Amino acid sequence: MPLIEKKEMRFYRHKRVRAKVKGTTECPRLCVFRSLTHIYAQIIDDDKGETLVAYSTLSAGLKTVKGTKTEMAKEVGKGIAQLALQKGIKHVVFDRGGNKYHGRVKALADGAREGGLEF
Repeated sequence: MPLIEKKEMRFYRHKRVRAKVKGTTECPRLCVFRSLTHIYAQIIDDDKGETLVAYSTLSAGLKTVKGTKTEMAKEVGKGIAQLALQKGIKHVVFDRGGNKYHGRVKALADGAREGGLEF
């Protein structure tokens, strides 16, 4: 499958997901972006249009941690959950960003649940 088609299909899946998933002030959206080497997570309030919390494999807390990409994604999930709980956010809706719910995306979600987020 050519790379352009893969990117296009992810874009269309993301549009489908975003049509149904909306973050509010009471229950913001946990958005995941997965690149080839890193994974990024943001908690977004769509009503105000602002990012409340962001965490990734490039964050200061994870620069020294080593492991596979899946293990790092789980740590990102735990980290974003910890930051969210500090801001008083307990409930979120999960936006997988057009990616399939397995592998690194699932590991991030599991890590966030272990960290205390509910979705």
